[in-house]
Amino acid sequence: MKAAVLREAGKPMTIENVQLDKPGPHEVLIRTAAAGLCHSDLSFVDGVYPTQMPIVLGHESAGIVEAVGSEVQTVKPGDHVVTCITAYCGHCNYCLGGRMSLCVSEDTVRSANEPSRISQNGNDLPQFLKLSSFAEQILTHEHAVVAIRRDMPLDRAAVIGCAVMTGFGAAVNTAGIRPGDTVAVIGCGGVGLPAINGAKIAGAGRIIAIDMSRGKEALARDFGATDFICAADGDPVEAVLELTGGGVRHALECVGRGATMSQSIMMVEPGGTATVVGAAPPSDMVNFPAFALLRERRLQGSYLGSNRFPIQIPQIIDLYMQGRLELDKMVTMRLALEEINKGFDAMRDGQVARAVIEFDH
Repeated sequence: MKAAVLREAGKPMTIENVQLDKPGPHEVLIRTAAAGLCHSDLSFVDGVYPTQMPIVLGHESAGIVEAVGSEVQTVKPGDHVVTCITAYCGHCNYCLGGRMSLCVSEDTVRSANEPSRISQNGNDLPQFLKLSSFAEQILTHEHAVVAIRRDMPLDRAAVIGCAVMTGFGAAVNTAGIRPGDTVAVIGCGGVGLPAINGAKIAGAGRIIAIDMSRGKEALARDFGATDFICAADGDPVEAVLELTGGGVRHALECVGRGATMSQSIMMVEPGGTATVVGAAPPSDMVNFPAFALLRERRLQGSYLGSNRFPIQIPQIIDLYMQGRLELDKMVTMRLALEEINKGFDAMRDGQVARAVIEFDH
């Protein structure tokens, strides 16, 4: 099968032939229909995060199940599915405590004495986030996928598994936004836009979108923002404090930089919460005056929207099908697998909310 292979950080990926093993007892083989390009993938392409290479990246995808292992119970051949990197074991303390996204069990990966799920010319390749979805097929554990309704377009379903689940989940699950709350969302990209949309669906009374590009304003308002601040015009913290008369109840940082994380805690009101959604480079630090915490302000992290994806992804799809969740405007670029490097170039230039690879089978 064809796949996009990263052989050296900072260099374009190449389209090569790779091989998948047969499904093990709890594994599923998926024919990839669409795969989103995520900033996390870009961070590995650019060398911000280290990884073993060569490797097939990709983790935000949707497709159709082609085959299943002997003990698979959750999906069957022909099912339309969405993938999610938070594969869960179902029996660790995190899973049993209802925090499936934090599962750290090794039960969903192959052991060292088993062949890799993906290889090339007899040589094992590492599997990226248990998926490696920049390929025509995906072999993964059944607990990394969820079956969805068949009338859901798969190109839009693909972005739910990471971007939408991360932003929407951060607003609804992690932050727990309630009706009437004031909210600021820093960053209006592939994660920030679903965070805005999630805040709107949760009933937020005011949603302030913040971005360096004034060109993002119209899109942010389409997703539910009531106000827009262009951070290039001045200090966004001062702008939020002036606009609200003292700060917001919730600030969601969806950029992934220490500087904007520091800003998030400074723009919440006493008793408010700043939720860090973006993934910062390992060297980044968060710095803010200690007094900011004195009046019970809180700073917390959110990992992939604190999701319970087998339940929530079908619910999110229902919201989309009801016209309440915006996905159509999320996908601003569609590409063939051979054009993947063009998609990452557009991401670097800030030209897209989400680029999606569509596979022609």
